[in-house]
Amino acid sequence: MDDKLLRMGAVGEEDAILAFKAIGAQVMPATTPDQVASALHRLTREGIPLVFITEAAARMAQEAVSRYEQALETAVIPIPGIRGSDGYGAAKLRETLIKAIGADILNKQD
Repeated sequence: MDDKLLRMGAVGEEDAILAFKAIGAQVMPATTPDQVASALHRLTREGIPLVFITEAAARMAQEAVSRYEQALETAVIPIPGIRGSDGYGAAKLRETLIKAIGADILNKQD
């Protein structure tokens, strides 16, 4: 299997992404919009195909995240931060599914 396919990165608050280092991810702590955008740019430029980003980091640099979400070479996945989830990741997943299949299959109907 191609090792490049297994490469991943993590961006966000250091405490939230440190565990990714243990599994071999390239970890890039970022706490400002400029740091988040720079980290995303660097990871994609290095050919990292999978980037996990904390919800807080994704919220503060939404324009940069949107740009890289559109790139076919990189998957940007929001994850909860150290304070837990604020619903941003779930909302992005729902939005992506609606675009992909044209229906909200995550909508809970009683």
